[in-house]
Amino acid sequence: MDNGIAIHARGLNKRFGHVHAVNDLDLTIPRSRIYGFLGPNGSGKSTTIRMLCGLLTPTSGEIEVLGHTIPQEAEALRMKVGYMTQKFSLYEDLTVLENLGFISDVYTLDRAFGKRRLGEVTERYQLGKFLRQRAGTLSGGQKQRLALAAATLHEPELLFLDEPTSAVDPENRRAFWESLFDLVNEGTTILVSTHYMDEAERCHGLAILDRGTLVAEGSPAQLSENIDAQVVLVQVNQPRRAGKLLHEQSWVRSVAQIGNELRVLISRDHQHAEQSTGKLLSQAGFSITECRQDTASLEDVFVAATLTHKLSRDEAA
Repeated sequence: MDNGIAIHARGLNKRFGHVHAVNDLDLTIPRSRIYGFLGPNGSGKSTTIRMLCGLLTPTSGEIEVLGHTIPQEAEALRMKVGYMTQKFSLYEDLTVLENLGFISDVYTLDRAFGKRRLGEVTERYQLGKFLRQRAGTLSGGQKQRLALAAATLHEPELLFLDEPTSAVDPENRRAFWESLFDLVNEGTTILVSTHYMDEAERCHGLAILDRGTLVAEGSPAQLSENIDAQVVLVQVNQPRRAGKLLHEQSWVRSVAQIGNELRVLISRDHQHAEQSTGKLLSQAGFSITECRQDTASLEDVFVAATLTHKLSRDEAA
């Protein structure tokens, strides 16, 4: 099976003893897209990526990546994928050039092809003036560019990125994502795990994971439109006290303060959410400047999805 699909997984499970790290996960990821895994630490993002690229054997389930059955055909897949980990994994005591040369040897690249690719990634990721510098002396952003250059040296069709921007500043994160869109424009498929909402919003498609379970999936726009909650924005004096009062209401699922504003997630089936919120606060003596329904942000979606999952777990327990 291919039909423009890069990754197809069904009923994917991974257990480590009593820990169910990935729970009955289904995925279908098209080619030439950036697909994101969004979730907190321990949600199963890294474990799923390692199973998909053949580094970890699933407890059960079926995986097909670029037409190869995984893990049985993991070796055949190796030349078609690149993998960049959260922690810088190249040799810090080798120079940039030596690291790239080592990666070229690992992938047994033809000498002429390897030389051409080394020149291309050096230029693309602005590594020319660092070629003779030891990797351990590079800044966080420079290490990130080197790691991406190494992961793409063999021109993989599919790139796995496991929280690749956790150690760099916002400017370097933005430049990194522009590089990813360049790769996608050339036909590369990218699977990236992140816990940054702004990065997740840049993905073509997203899977939100919580404790190994897929709790929401779709494009950022689809997820915001289909959120399992209503969002009410409140500008009020004494927002901390107002937020605590709202927290006590059975129909309020979450309250987050942003400056002097409160973003209130309210049960989807609660009638007249905006009016209920304003009336409650007014009767309690608070002065309200604004109280209106708002479009859900991706953070709202994430909170609502994980809360719904927690409630379902509690009910099942």
